[in-house]
Amino acid sequence: MVLRFVPRLLLCLLLLVVGCSATDSGSGPPRTGGTATVPVSRLPAEARQTLALIDKGGPFPYARDGVVFGNFEGLLPKHGRGYYHEYTVPTPGSRDRGARRIVIGQGGEIYYTGDHYKSFRAVRR
Repeated sequence: MVLRFVPRLLLCLLLLVVGCSATDSGSGPPRTGGTATVPVSRLPAEARQTLALIDKGGPFPYARDGVVFGNFEGLLPKHGRGYYHEYTVPTPGSRDRGARRIVIGQGGEIYYTGDHYKSFRAVRR
């Protein structure tokens, strides 16, 4: 009776070992608080230009630049409404604002998304 469960037990152990090694976080981009990071120098040129405009306080080319970012996706650290503000990063060839944004937190955090809030990278200066 016990011998019947040995192959199943071994299979479970094998799956556990393989699953643990597949989720090893020792490789890939550096992370901060669960969010991948990127140095400013690795951002697209348009994102660096948008950061320069933010540092200067504008003027901004899009009417929605500086509006409150609601973090409805929940991908950024949780804060009260109004903590984050978003800015458009122009996308060459796009007829509208495109998908790229920079999100700034009141604590000075900077996040970049190139896929319209599906993922974020914390920007390191």
